[in-house]
Amino acid sequence: MNSLPGDRKLSSVLLLVSGAFLLAFQDSIVKLMSDQTTLWQFQGLRGAFNLCLLLCFLVLFRKVSFILPKNYFAVYLRAFFLTLTMICFFSGAPYLTITQMAAGLYTYPLFTVILSSPVLKEKITVLKIFCLILGFTGASFILTPWESNISIFQLIPILGGFFYACNILTIRKLCVNETPYAMAAGVAITFIIICSLMLLFTELLNFSEGSRSLNPYLMNGWTTLTITLILTVLMVSLFNVSGNLFITKAYQTSESSWLAPIDYIYFIFAAFWSKILFDKLPTGLSLIGIILIVSAGILIGTQRNK
Repeated sequence: MNSLPGDRKLSSVLLLVSGAFLLAFQDSIVKLMSDQTTLWQFQGLRGAFNLCLLLCFLVLFRKVSFILPKNYFAVYLRAFFLTLTMICFFSGAPYLTITQMAAGLYTYPLFTVILSSPVLKEKITVLKIFCLILGFTGASFILTPWESNISIFQLIPILGGFFYACNILTIRKLCVNETPYAMAAGVAITFIIICSLMLLFTELLNFSEGSRSLNPYLMNGWTTLTITLILTVLMVSLFNVSGNLFITKAYQTSESSWLAPIDYIYFIFAAFWSKILFDKLPTGLSLIGIILIVSAGILIGTQRNK
């Protein structure tokens, strides 16, 4: 594996782990609040809060220029991919466990490794392939696609995995010289635009009450704002901005196909927050799946650059 100039493996891993911990927490909170809001309202508000937080931080430290992209196309292409990722990931929040949501999303390293060779010219080693197969097998144990009652919402996060891989490769290929602040602002603005359009769409399209009751999280628009909801979105926004800044910086400073399996540590944090917030822990095949996924991350992390 060829080391990239300026790569700092230890710092990138620490950034990635910290980001995964924060994002697992915010994802659990989104699921917790899914019966009190809609996907479009919550994520639109979060995008607005994210942008305000970034601007306040940069104004405070007199670094406002950091929010401006050097390449607008690259930054907003990446933002579009990440927005689609999160829409696919959170679509099933009321119906799936955090572990199930993550299992679908975490097929993305397979897409990352497949695409990283032609796009980034990164070397694919036998160990990488083995670890990704191991991780994918673990994800399958959690999703259990062989069951007859599998929900469509278990499959949509897999599409999110594809978009997340596109996001990672776009960072590595086109956004290496962009500031994390510019990229975070791009995602916030893209979320605001898409969620605003969807809120308008759900209001204008005359869904029947029966249709809306089948999936109120996706088919309803704006709901009554409460103090609890506003404070929750603000808290989630703080964790989201911090977590995504950490992960963005990690992928800017190290090889994407090397970092991707380490990102599986998210499952440990998801299980932790699931126990704290929902008093649920993975059992049976899900636990085996998590062990396989974590093992894949540990194995790939022991490989030295050559």
